[in-house]
Amino acid sequence: MSQYFDLGERTLWNPSNGAARLFLGQVSAFETELGLASGIGPMRNDESQIDPAALKMFVDALLERHLRTDHAIVIALSESFLATMLVLAERADVRLGRPTGDAAAFGRNKDIQVPSAGSATMTNAYARLYQLRGAARQLSRFMPR
Repeated sequence: MSQYFDLGERTLWNPSNGAARLFLGQVSAFETELGLASGIGPMRNDESQIDPAALKMFVDALLERHLRTDHAIVIALSESFLATMLVLAERADVRLGRPTGDAAAFGRNKDIQVPSAGSATMTNAYARLYQLRGAARQLSRFMPR
């Protein structure tokens, strides 16, 4: 069996039940963390409708949060989820924004890593964005529609 993540009549992703359960658990965790709805609707009769406007806001905020941290564990825990969300956003024809704010603000957030092994400079953030987009392209091959 599988479940469907749809935008209207168009299927964006058709994962197995287990993958869908794990994904939806992560969606819930990141919605709580960001204080935003994801745009991923409830699973009803093996189908979830996606709201592209809410998806855009959620993925933009998720991307911004991810790129603003230099906490290695936070980065590791969010990378694969973010890559999955980038695939869904692309398939939903959602145009994502670029990280905003001043370069000096990067690396400033509530997560503190001791010891800090690096800094989340704007250059580092853009390099990570490039890597995330590459990861999303690779992951897309394994996300059947």
